[in-house]
Amino acid sequence: MAVAKDDVEILKPRTDKREYRRIVLKNSLQVLLISDPETNKCAASMNVSVGSFSDPDGLEGLAHLLEHMLLYASDKYPLKDGFSKYIKEHGGRTKAFFGCKNTNYHFRVNADAFEEALDRFVQFFIEPLMPAEAIKKKIKTVDSEYKKNSLSDAHRMNQLQKHLSMEGHPYHKFSTGNWHTLELRPEERGVDTRHELLKFYEQNYSANLMHLVVYTKESLDEIQSMVEDKFQEIRNSDCCLPSFPGQPCMSGHLQILVRTVPIKKGNKLRIVWPITPAIRYYKEGPCRYLGHLIVHEAEGSLFYALRKLEWATGLSAGEGEWTSEFSFFNVVIDLTDAGHDHMQDVVALLFNYIQLLQNTGVCKWIFDELSAVYETNFHHQDEIHPIDYVVNIALNMQIYPPKDWLVGSSLPSNFNQGIIQMVLDELSPDNVRIFWESEKFQGHTDMVEPWYGTAYSIEKVTTSMIQEWMSSAPNENLHLPAPNIFIPTDLSLKDPEVKVKYPVLLRESSYSRLWYKRNTLLSPKAYVIIGFNSPYADYSPRAHVLTTVFTLLVMDYLNEYAYYTEVAGLHYDIRHANGSFEVTVGGYNHKLRILLETIVDKIANFEVLPDRFFVIKEQLTEYYENHQFEEPYMQTNYYFSALLDCKSCPVMEGLEVLPNIKAEDLATFAPVMLSRAFLNCYIGGNIECAEAESMIKYVEGIFFEGSNPICQPSSSSQPLTNRIVKLENGVSYFYSKEGRDSSDDNSALLHYIQVHQDDFMLNVKLQLFHYIVIKPAYFQLVGVEGLGGHILIGCRNDFGIHALRFHIQSTKKSPKDIYLIVEAFLKMFETQFYKMSHDEFKRNVNALIEEKLKKQKNLVEESRFYWEEICAGTIKFDWEDGEVEALKQLTQQELICFFNQYIKIGAPQRRTLSVGVIGKGHLLGCQATKTEAVQLHEIDDIDSFKRSLPLYESFRGGEECCQMQLKPSLKCKGPPL
Repeated sequence: MAVAKDDVEILKPRTDKREYRRIVLKNSLQVLLISDPETNKCAASMNVSVGSFSDPDGLEGLAHLLEHMLLYASDKYPLKDGFSKYIKEHGGRTKAFFGCKNTNYHFRVNADAFEEALDRFVQFFIEPLMPAEAIKKKIKTVDSEYKKNSLSDAHRMNQLQKHLSMEGHPYHKFSTGNWHTLELRPEERGVDTRHELLKFYEQNYSANLMHLVVYTKESLDEIQSMVEDKFQEIRNSDCCLPSFPGQPCMSGHLQILVRTVPIKKGNKLRIVWPITPAIRYYKEGPCRYLGHLIVHEAEGSLFYALRKLEWATGLSAGEGEWTSEFSFFNVVIDLTDAGHDHMQDVVALLFNYIQLLQNTGVCKWIFDELSAVYETNFHHQDEIHPIDYVVNIALNMQIYPPKDWLVGSSLPSNFNQGIIQMVLDELSPDNVRIFWESEKFQGHTDMVEPWYGTAYSIEKVTTSMIQEWMSSAPNENLHLPAPNIFIPTDLSLKDPEVKVKYPVLLRESSYSRLWYKRNTLLSPKAYVIIGFNSPYADYSPRAHVLTTVFTLLVMDYLNEYAYYTEVAGLHYDIRHANGSFEVTVGGYNHKLRILLETIVDKIANFEVLPDRFFVIKEQLTEYYENHQFEEPYMQTNYYFSALLDCKSCPVMEGLEVLPNIKAEDLATFAPVMLSRAFLNCYIGGNIECAEAESMIKYVEGIFFEGSNPICQPSSSSQPLTNRIVKLENGVSYFYSKEGRDSSDDNSALLHYIQVHQDDFMLNVKLQLFHYIVIKPAYFQLVGVEGLGGHILIGCRNDFGIHALRFHIQSTKKSPKDIYLIVEAFLKMFETQFYKMSHDEFKRNVNALIEEKLKKQKNLVEESRFYWEEICAGTIKFDWEDGEVEALKQLTQQELICFFNQYIKIGAPQRRTLSVGVIGKGHLLGCQATKTEAVQLHEIDDIDSFKRSLPLYESFRGGEECCQMQLKPSLKCKGPPL
């Protein structure tokens, strides 16, 4: 029985219909029960208050290794990886992660399988099995993760900051671990890693250090009975909560300027201060207040000044890594080349802005404005998936009192000038740490961080030096922001005139097509997407790049509104899409139209400001150049799109074109791109149909009306198609390129099996086969073959063309070797697939049906789901319902026939394309492999390949696609507009 059922009231959103109950089991395990009768997915999360700070000296990464090892097997369920197999077979997924003071394990599963899943889950905290051979494999997995992280600037810079701290503090540790720390070094010292792992578990995994969240559809009493029955057996050793007092940075680690060389091109400043942990004052929110002002982008702000001076392209600020004992406040500035040359001025302007905050004092009206916004956001927050929800709450349970488990620190409500001032005083030149990143420092450093090999040098930077910088910095008239006009005050819900399940074609003209879906999620929010489809946007690599620069410049011109809208719960985006650019606006509907009209005005009155053009061009050049430092599996995506998508513009082509583009070229191109357009539109959420029509009529009026209209409607002779290359039956195509980062040992392969054009029955056959094959594929490819760097097995849908893909990155094998391993697995899997029992077949069918019945959780998810159908031209908004019905009718023999026709090695309609990126460790091996008798059609030239094959018919065109069968238009109530 439970020791206590807490009657404390847990603060929850006003719109939240779920029920909550806190209980404490007799073993001191704290549990939050959540009952949601409407869910079809259940979830649980166990958070253990022990992490990498507790790693024994000389065994760096032990907590990380346990995170990977714990869910392997248990005494009650000894089958290796049996838990993840059970979860996968019942429509779920499981995962774990670790931090400096916690490790979290969580899963989700179909409702009818939850109780057994929970029983399997709890056994890992009662009697886990950790055989030596499995531990060695998991150490290899940890080492693969370390190697992957070694190419990430974020990981490298984080570890450098840790390295430059007090050696005796656990913050200084290397938390990830690798083969050296977990295998080689322990072996040299005569230490048994398995013994130490079991000891670490026994000493730290105690019920009193655990917090559990359980989310299911049963009543609270039923959940409580289930949890008490299963979880009270977890051992309680009455362990003390690990504590690590003291600051990790002493005087020798402060007032330093660290020059460091990143992997990727670009310039960045990270300005860091040790501060009093804000968690001690989470109701007062000092870091939220200060971060809000430092990161503001309106006139008078720090970023406004840096942007005007063309010194910065991005800025973020707020509390960084923290515990209850120590914390850091970080300001990160993305510098232009000019900003790099003015580093001292940039730092000076930051300190001048901090000085402004000191001089003006802490303002109650700013705190009240923020507090009101946070309260609105909390009570009208979008619903998230159960698995994400339980993880967030489990993390909060370790930190906050029960009444704040749902809200955490997101709702500061107590204005305390003294506490905010205390943290502001800590942002001083006396204790600053400045990390300055640039590839320009290559060859000009004298030290190396030991774990990731980051080159750096250090010099002292005194208070008097910073004060000199401040006195000589440009006078940029820094001042506090004005009140936010975008904050919503009308949060009422509008009654739908007609309740509909799917979007309807509300309005159609020669200029536009409007799809509309009324609010069914009971939220005062709306979502608007307008696709400006132009035949000129992507007709050549040069046009592609110019369209991209155009969208980036429009976003840049809107920057003065960006932070105001973000704070007020509105968001917007203008981005280059296939054959178009898209304008997206979402958030609280009250002020949404003001924002949309502002964006439309910027587009309609677009002009090229040369100074901003050059900043954006530099930014885009840096993005293109950094493509070579993307991980190899990311590079395969670029080559794949270049091979199959008829409108794709490879990054390298963009990089060739961009240097020759001038501001006047864009000034000439933009009116041409806008001169022919068709608007595809979607509006959903808390907006009435008359209002939705009015919005699109307004946009049409701006662009298509008047004596000299900006746009003419795109004609049917200018089809707006997205078409995919149709591979030849029975042919296996192979394309490979050397990795662009000559220091990267990783190779990668994207193995693509093209199956069919959109069709309900074929869709579900492919999806079901994927559902069945994924677990044995992971077991073979990761567990047996050791391909653990990055692996993704899934279905792919490119504009209605469906396929199965294997996406793998490895330091062990070349792309061609990976290809042979995948093909060998598929050959081996044939027997297992044919012998699958009827019961197992039905279990997989039912699990996939449950997955498809999962509802969209929020307006953004719902809107993007429908927009993908609109963009593809398939317009099957009810495809999930149709596929569920198709699954119910599908027989096992039909699935076998599908496999034999499309997937099986040697199948008559099997069509594959494999795209490889070769790491430096495999170059010689790949050259040797070319002489082997592998039945592959090698692709030498992308353009020649695309010209040699036909294209699939497109579901989407210009005006002709209006002839498709559509749902009847929704007639609005009230007078016509």
